[in-house]
Amino acid sequence: MGHTTAIPVRSFGFYLNGNWMTHGRDVVVTSPYDHSVVAVIYEAGKDDVETAIESAVHAFSITRKLPSYQRAAILRKITEGITARREEFARTICQEAGKPIKTARIEVDRAINTFHIAAEESTRIYGEYIPLDTLESTAGRWGLLRRFPLGPVFAITPFNFPLNLVAHKVAPAIAAGCPLILKPAPQTPVSSLRLAEIVHESGWPEGAFAVMPLSNDNAALLVADDRIKLLTFTGSAAVGWQLKSKAGKKRVTLELGGNAGVIVHSDADLVHAAHRCVAGGFSYAGQTCISVQRIFVHRPVFEKFTHLLVEGVRKLKVGDPMHEDTDVPPLIREQDAVRVCEWIEEAVKGGARLLCGGERKGSVVEPAVLTDTAPDMRVNCAEIFAPVVTVEPYDEFSEAVQSVNNSPYGLQAGVLTRDAVLIQTAFDELEVGGVIVGDVPSFRVDQMPYGGVKDSGLGREGLRYSIEDMTERKLMVMAVK
Repeated sequence: MGHTTAIPVRSFGFYLNGNWMTHGRDVVVTSPYDHSVVAVIYEAGKDDVETAIESAVHAFSITRKLPSYQRAAILRKITEGITARREEFARTICQEAGKPIKTARIEVDRAINTFHIAAEESTRIYGEYIPLDTLESTAGRWGLLRRFPLGPVFAITPFNFPLNLVAHKVAPAIAAGCPLILKPAPQTPVSSLRLAEIVHESGWPEGAFAVMPLSNDNAALLVADDRIKLLTFTGSAAVGWQLKSKAGKKRVTLELGGNAGVIVHSDADLVHAAHRCVAGGFSYAGQTCISVQRIFVHRPVFEKFTHLLVEGVRKLKVGDPMHEDTDVPPLIREQDAVRVCEWIEEAVKGGARLLCGGERKGSVVEPAVLTDTAPDMRVNCAEIFAPVVTVEPYDEFSEAVQSVNNSPYGLQAGVLTRDAVLIQTAFDELEVGGVIVGDVPSFRVDQMPYGGVKDSGLGREGLRYSIEDMTERKLMVMAVK
């Protein structure tokens, strides 16, 4: 394998109370592709957790009073800082997450947009006038409802979007006026630490932002502490629901996983549908919560669609994420690649047919398409988080809807049809947080409400919706005599 390092290796302290701390256990961050050293970081300890909480509580007395124009200016400055270092961030993401460089650049652009939208939303945290003179005894009374910042936030983010999913925690917290303590994924902390450099220069108060690589035990201290008013977690369902059970009285939002389904009806543009399923199933090796995993195709066009799908998959370029033409990079860990191949083998032994791919070389898995699978096979009923899709026929549209719903998850689903009645049926009946019509479930733009039902999560992200979670309604009642 080729060597991917394009940025000199450097050491990063963790960011706490406006300072870079270089004590604690040092950890080497390596590339998932060739295991080259990306950076050396430091893991914060138990005492640092207490300092972070105390600092956030103190900083809240400042951030809660910042006027909206000032919060917006801070967010615009962060936007400008990321923009000025766009290629540096993209290469960092490519190195530590193994994300193809062309896809990493898109992530950076999305993060820039996320902070830009947050700057706008920080000036649009509206209240409400409520007439209360509905009884003779309440004549002359009216109410004013206003949102106030909730308090210190603890955020835990995953490896797969090490900048933009961090932005989805940091940007709305600043917009709302809430201090935030961030635990980045252990595989990909460098993007967050580089972002902290920009936040440090933005004018956001010291103590109101901390980036702390933490052990699970030390992170648990923040999860349980009542001084933290919101826990926001993006990651696996198993971990997310466990954290919720330990969070006490604080507010919790969870953006968890899925095994996203797509319905392709016979009236769809099959070339477009196959192209989008290839993109949705195999970008970043399928390592996103809304990657296409299960495809259900109307039987009259099943053979034609499957041919187009496999043809598109076979054209994908697999390998070094630093190469400009790479489509499918390695999985984040070799043990994940081993697991994926075990699931494929298990499906084939159970009667499934492997139409292409499935071979493994280290952490790289050749993009795979399976058919003749059963709903209870792990390639269908669990989140595979890998470059693997299954494709099966259906006869009636209601069967396809039922098949998509036959899942513990419910994040997003795609529906490719021109039939307005079927679209309405899908919107009414699909048990998901979002129905994407004319495209695959992998579509997300950063201002939209994003989140799931069932095991896929609790609450919604998207700037305005995250700000709502990070603020508390307070009512003032006026009695005018």
